[in-house]
Amino acid sequence: MEPHQNDSDVLVMGGGPAGSATATRLARMGYRTTLIEKDYHPRFHIGESLLPLSLPYLEDLGVLDEVDAIGLRKYAAEFHSVYHGRHIAFPFAEAVRDDYPYAYEVRRSEFDEILFRNAGTHGVTLMEGCRVDQATFEDDRLESVSGFDAAGNRITFKARFFVDATGRDTFLASALGSKEKNPKHKSAAMYAHYEGALRNDGEAEGNIAIYWFDKGWFWMIPLKGDTMSVGAVLKPEYLKSRTVPLEDFMADTIAMCPGVSQRLQMAKRTTPVTGTGNYSYRSTRMSGRNYLLVGDAYAFIDPVFSSGVHLALHGAFRASETVAKILENPELNQRALRHYETEIRQGLDRFAWFIYRVTTPAIRDLFMNPRDFFGMRRGIISVLAGDLFRKTPIDRPLLVFQFVYRIKSLLIRLGLARPVTP
Repeated sequence: MEPHQNDSDVLVMGGGPAGSATATRLARMGYRTTLIEKDYHPRFHIGESLLPLSLPYLEDLGVLDEVDAIGLRKYAAEFHSVYHGRHIAFPFAEAVRDDYPYAYEVRRSEFDEILFRNAGTHGVTLMEGCRVDQATFEDDRLESVSGFDAAGNRITFKARFFVDATGRDTFLASALGSKEKNPKHKSAAMYAHYEGALRNDGEAEGNIAIYWFDKGWFWMIPLKGDTMSVGAVLKPEYLKSRTVPLEDFMADTIAMCPGVSQRLQMAKRTTPVTGTGNYSYRSTRMSGRNYLLVGDAYAFIDPVFSSGVHLALHGAFRASETVAKILENPELNQRALRHYETEIRQGLDRFAWFIYRVTTPAIRDLFMNPRDFFGMRRGIISVLAGDLFRKTPIDRPLLVFQFVYRIKSLLIRLGLARPVTP
């Protein structure tokens, strides 16, 4: 049978935050936009902790009130160290700029569906249960993509511009052979949801908590109701050493971290444990003449700073502006794409610097003993809040922090300073 065909100004692939936000903004600009998603909303997704500087994007999309209704407010990020025997909280209100003092913890099934349906209300053509599996290129131009719609019919999509927001499926990066594992950061993860976990009191109830321990680190993200998202980001060799079922391995790993174990001693696991191997990657290409990659479709590093959704939303806003410029003035193609790529890489690299080093003794010591020397502490809180793309004066504090980190690391390597141990 001849395949069906869908023609649009823009085809956006992937109905997560990056794809839904990109499609919404392009439709509001008057472009015929189609948004396809392989699954059906609501669907489970990990990555439940938002950042304060994502709130302006949600407000612009018109969904902030809906997110507030489903979310639990998060006023700070906590870091717990088994090495130091204590924890420290970094309140977002103490950032260099304090205009966004909280964020939200959300069930991604609810959050993603809000953004997806919102795209439909703005005129986006929504297609769920539609999985693309082929891309046809001519030189550096993407001519079409094809796959199967919800009814199982073969369908070909043609568009003036294509946006890949397929997340960790990395549709175009895989088709181009441009996806590369990140040699600087090798981690694996396992995670599940629990009920009955011990929570903080009062305003601190929604705080995300990071727990360092010998095999890596844990996250604990409280969700509205009685659900706690718990995950462990681990050294790949440790996960590969597993000889028992994943559920038992998760329980054994929790027992290695006293802080997490204590908070879960009365809790019951309510979902299967999910594991993923070495997941850190980046594509060597972010764009072509008529396509670009947004969010996790381009790169993913590590969830420790909860940067995934924030980078996806920021990338979506910049992507929509870039696509609109190119469609309106094709002669601006290369300049617009270069500007988009430069800004996205700079933001990603800012997070990456900390993520690559977050389990080192020097970083642990600096986080557990925060000093506001030249504004270092407030600069770190600004990074934790996602304040990387405004003209907030954090360059100097971060440079000072990096300098202090290098000195401390050198002293530890030379044996002139001792890292803290349990």
